[in-house]
Amino acid sequence: MATFRRFEEINAWQTARKSTARIYTFSNGSLGRDFSLCDQMKRASISIMANIAEGHGRRTNKSTLQTLPTQ
Repeated sequence: MATFRRFEEINAWQTARKSTARIYTFSNGSLGRDFSLCDQMKRASISIMANIAEGHGRRTNKSTLQTLPTQ
């Protein structure tokens, strides 16, 4: 298993960050009128990044693995 010094190095976090940027762009355009849906999508995407960072902060392999997606 790889060792990460910072949560920003985790591929899942990087992917979540890119997805969050896309969601913000998309919600400002096509879905801009559905405020409730836009807000929920934005909060959910940020939550993914926060959960990965929190798991990394615990510094145990087991808790970090629980926060990362499985294939």
